[in-house]
Amino acid sequence: MNTIEHMLVAASILLLLSVFASKASAKLGIPALLLFLVLGMLAGSEGPGGIYFDDAHLAQSLGVVALALILFSGGLDTEWSSVRPVLLQGLALSTAGVLITALLVGLFARIVLGFSLLEGLLLGAIVSATDAAAVFSVLRARSVGLKGHVRPLLELESGSNDPMSVFLTTGLIGVMTHPAASPVSLVPMFIQQMALGAAIGYSIGKLTISIVNRLGLEFEGLYPVLTLSLILLTYGATASLGAMDF
Repeated sequence: MNTIEHMLVAASILLLLSVFASKASAKLGIPALLLFLVLGMLAGSEGPGGIYFDDAHLAQSLGVVALALILFSGGLDTEWSSVRPVLLQGLALSTAGVLITALLVGLFARIVLGFSLLEGLLLGAIVSATDAAAVFSVLRARSVGLKGHVRPLLELESGSNDPMSVFLTTGLIGVMTHPAASPVSLVPMFIQQMALGAAIGYSIGKLTISIVNRLGLEFEGLYPVLTLSLILLTYGATASLGAMDF
């Protein structure tokens, strides 16, 4: 078999095992993400699977596409009427909360672990955002029942904190690789990227609703293809215009 055929076999087996793990998680009461992590470790180079993967660029690309789909799925399942009352609190947690977490982790890494300040802040920025897939998976579980606005707040925060985390990570890497750059220069860049990203995302989102409702495709099976295309278009257009820089 050719290399591509080996890759297809390995990918299909991992996907099948992931589906089985998702089914088992519902019966065992264990978050599916935890089983996915175990499956990944077993399939990796240090496990019985022996799959050696060290292509950072490919991993980043796959992660970005997966993140776009995860956030779309979470947003699709989240009702605006439930999120609206906690909009300000959610945005505060996904921006200021991420920043505070990054600062605290950075200071801990500086004082306890002996990292430099910038290295500590970079570590804090990397781990500051909650994992949207994990939060959505846990909240969708039947056994989870949260009162009041706690659930929509968690959904909104987990689905909107990635831009802040990514901005801090890429910004700090830029400052570390360019010693002449000042951290203060990140402020206008932050305003530009967040404003442009929100404007483009909102505009294409409204356009997507209009297209899906009015296009009237002859075959219903084409609607998932249309939606997937619009999801990738939203990310691609936003990134190309400089609103996001992964």
